[in-house]
Amino acid sequence: MINLIKLVVGVSSLDELAERQRLPANQRRHPGSGTMLPVVHTRTFPKQAAALLQGGSLYRVIAGLILCRQRLVDIQPETRADGTNGTLLFIDPTIIRVEARALRPFQGWRYLNPADAPPDLSSSARHDDLPPALQKELTLLGL
Repeated sequence: MINLIKLVVGVSSLDELAERQRLPANQRRHPGSGTMLPVVHTRTFPKQAAALLQGGSLYRVIAGLILCRQRLVDIQPETRADGTNGTLLFIDPTIIRVEARALRPFQGWRYLNPADAPPDLSSSARHDDLPPALQKELTLLGL
């Protein structure tokens, strides 16, 4: 099992991410189950797709911090309206908060080994409701 990590562009909070994922334009009908699921579009198809689908998650970077993860449900190739190839990452709609960790920007997605992934937050976490900018400052200070 392995994970993916990807930046969320144009989103400043977990609430905004959840709202964006509820929009019909950001959901597709999953071919296996027929249910509507949030999707993330990406250009390249992961070579380790089989390992990702054995319990892997998509970790999300918002405002320079890894803040959450969502379980990967499926990975499907797609042909875009302009005829180019792409990939749909079908994800579970449940957003799981993780311990905030600073990360520099990067393009596309990266693999993330489970040993390097931030742990899930407990329900008693101290900083999980703070704005991302303040979370980042506290994380950089080691608090």
